[in-house]
Amino acid sequence: MIFMKIKDVRPVGVPEAKYVLSKREKEKELTYEQKLASEHLKKFSKISYENSKKFLEELSGVLRMSDETKVQILNILPKNADELRMIFAREKFSLKEEEIKKILEIIKKYR
Repeated sequence: MIFMKIKDVRPVGVPEAKYVLSKREKEKELTYEQKLASEHLKKFSKISYENSKKFLEELSGVLRMSDETKVQILNILPKNADELRMIFAREKFSLKEEEIKKILEIIKKYR
């Protein structure tokens, strides 16, 4: 049995998870579960790891939101205001129209 030490717990987007697994794949053979995850991530990753870092940084400049919310926006890349509002439904505040427009502009830039 192989044990791993947990270094950090934080939300990561699909592009980062794909990057981490592809790096690990170059070092050693992936387990069955890791291979399945890697295939899934390759299929559903919408932007590159490098662009995802820029995207999250730019998104942080619009308004303060949790890391989980930023990662959800990154993973889904909502196409319209309604999809974006659904992501923010669990937050304790609602978005202003100008914030929605800014976020959708950022998404459009990286899509």
